[in-house]
Amino acid sequence: MNIYRLISVNELSVTPKYLQVADSILKGVEQGHLLRGDALPSINDLSFELDLAKDTVEKAYKHLKQSGIVGSVHGKGYFITGDAPTGKTRVFLLFNKLSAHKKIVYDAFAAALGGDALIDFYIYNNDYALFKRLLMDRKKDGYSHFVIIPHFQEGGEGATSLLNDIPKHQLILLDKLAPGITGVFGAVYERFREDIYQALTEALEPLSKYRTIKIIFPDYTYHPRDILEGFINFCRDYAFQNEVVSDLHAEKVQEGTAYISLMEDDLVVLVEKILDAGLTLGEAVGVISYNDTPLKRIILNGITTMSTDFHRMGTEAARLIKEGSTEHIALPFRLTLRKSL
Repeated sequence: MNIYRLISVNELSVTPKYLQVADSILKGVEQGHLLRGDALPSINDLSFELDLAKDTVEKAYKHLKQSGIVGSVHGKGYFITGDAPTGKTRVFLLFNKLSAHKKIVYDAFAAALGGDALIDFYIYNNDYALFKRLLMDRKKDGYSHFVIIPHFQEGGEGATSLLNDIPKHQLILLDKLAPGITGVFGAVYERFREDIYQALTEALEPLSKYRTIKIIFPDYTYHPRDILEGFINFCRDYAFQNEVVSDLHAEKVQEGTAYISLMEDDLVVLVEKILDAGLTLGEAVGVISYNDTPLKRIILNGITTMSTDFHRMGTEAARLIKEGSTEHIALPFRLTLRKSL
């Protein structure tokens, strides 16, 4: 077989190109297309044929040498020296977006899974069409597991059938339980409605100095409406005036209001509006931000957050894979009170 046909590099993948090259060669060994003693193209030839930097190819070969799959002889080049490990864990990891807290999930997941696992990492930017394309293109690539975060801005109705086509023992959903998924599969998820209600209840004392609570929830968002329902239920039960702000740019920030910001970009706009109005954060106006990140511990003496444990989300997903488990693990929000409230 032409070895160049075995090696694929997907520009849409977040996985480094050198790992994609290495994984393609390893897959060729696993499937019997490459055998012990077979020669590999030179670094120059592979770089030219795949339009890759020489450093990328060299790094891929070095990675395979460290794994014991590839060897080299000075003046003769690279060749297959070992058999592929049996039962290799190959993960198709599909996130809706890249962000500070999603990086925490990925880092914890990769670390807990260990260096022997192969992870192909893709981002679909909350776009259902791209989600479908990536999943349809990769479903038959010999993955042992599909770990997927299912969040869409629109058009995600067809995701249910796509996810149901995946063998359930290979499927792990992260962050959100998609409706209509049948069978027994693994999940590490948030209960958005119940968790925001509980987090706001824990913040009741500092919230009591504000007359009104407003949540910034654009009409065009991937966030589950369960968040909105939990917010409205809390305000009703504890008699807070409340409002849903769909256009933050048109919002006039007023004293006596606490804001809940779901998006990082909205948090920046909101804080700028508060400072421009000359209002004191944490006294005249309160702010709660969704999803904790290290930066929020520092800026403006600390931003109050309600957030799930993203490190645990990654480690639990890895544990489900390693143990072959189909547990459903709900991770509650944690309220972290800081000066902004």
